[in-house]
Amino acid sequence: MFRTLLKSKIHRATVTQCELHYEGSCAIDENLLEAAQICEHEQIHIWNINNGERLVTYAIKGERGTGMISVNGSAALKATVGDLVIIAAFAQVHEDQVAKHEPQLVFVNEHNQQVDLRHHVPTQAAP
Repeated sequence: MFRTLLKSKIHRATVTQCELHYEGSCAIDENLLEAAQICEHEQIHIWNINNGERLVTYAIKGERGTGMISVNGSAALKATVGDLVIIAAFAQVHEDQVAKHEPQLVFVNEHNQQVDLRHHVPTQAAP
């Protein structure tokens, strides 16, 4: 049996562009794609922290070092420049590899520059 697990996440990135009439997809700074191990054309989920919108699209390369997060095509209607988003990708992992699986969790600053890389989400404590 296979399970679908979080493979990669870019946490709290800031949308820098929304291009309604672009072909589609989400352009992500190449540095962030590499850090998160997300490849060009890979399916991604975008979760908008500001408005609660959730969508599925695919990643394309954005200019390296610019901090670009450009939400394109019809998805541009679900975001605004300045919105905070979480970008995630998932993988099918065989049951016997689940315990060994470590996602790439990339944390960025307000300029979408990587500030941390982790491989697990801490256990959430009760209030």
